[in-house]
Formats: sequence, structure tokens, C-alpha cells
Amino acid sequence: MELPDDEYRRIWGRFYDEFAFRPSVSRWPAIKEPAMSVTWSLFALDDDPNYERLDRFVEVVEQGLRSCTAPNGMLLALDWNHTSYRFSPREVGGRGQESWPLSPYPDGDYYIYLSEDFRTGSFGHPWEGSFCLFGEHLLHTASAELDNILGQPIRRGGKAVNPN
Repeated sequence: MELPDDEYRRIWGRFYDEFAFRPSVSRWPAIKEPAMSVTWSLFALDDDPNYERLDRFVEVVEQGLRSCTAPNGMLLALDWNHTSYRFSPREVGGRGQESWPLSPYPDGDYYIYLSEDFRTGSFGHPWEGSFCLFGEHLLHTASAELDNILGQPIRRGGKAVNPN
């Protein structure tokens, strides 16, 4: 379901405030990454001619978000400066169902999934080429598999990870 204009403005305003969102093509991270977050580079997906890793990445993120949402729970799918949505992750993506609104992969713009309380979600940064996952249960569910797909994280809790 598309977010009505007033709700769109309210949700984006809250996102800007709570995550200190600073859109930029050259300064990152663009959000204050939560303490319980992990951020990966998406460059491992560049050399993926058959999109197998990309497909697996999308599948892992969607499964993780679905598992962290109550049976009747909803998620927000935010696309910066474009239409944004509220949806039930249990009612999309399956056989005979509509696809998920957006993708976790930030294809040209910031793509964000959020629980309605803003405690769990993901933030895809198209210009940094990064993907941040946050929320304890979501990290527990999906981070190990994302390490396998994307490699070692570049940040944890908003702090750079030492590659050594």
C-alpha cells in the first residue's frame, strides 16, 4: 500500500531525525548507524554475471525481515524522494503473490526497509555501495549468511572494522 502524502512526510521526517540522515553522493555513512548494526560493501556483487549472489542476497534479507515481523506485522519500504510503502512481508514474494516493494539492493537511490517502530531494518546506500542491517534479531538471523555473500563487514555499530 502506498503511503499517503501526510504519512510519507511524517515517516521521512522521523527517519531524518532518528537516523541523522544526510543524503550525499560523496559523504558517508549517510545515517547514524545504530549500535546494533553491521554494514557491508556491495562490491562483491559487481562480479556476479548470472546474478546468483545478488539473488541470494535479496533472498536472505527478505527472509530475515520476514522472520523479524509478527504474523500480522507490517514493514515500511522507503525509496528516497519516490513512492514509499507499508506492506506485510508475509503477503508478498511468494508463489502467486506480488513482489516485495523495492529491493534491498540500492539500485540508484537509497532503499530502506523499516519496522514500524524503526528498531529493525536495512539501509542501502547507492553511492557508497553499502548495505547496513540493524536490529538484534535481524542481525542474528541474517548476518552470517550476508558475510558469506558479501564478505567481511566494513562497519559494526557505525565504526570502521579493522581488516587485519
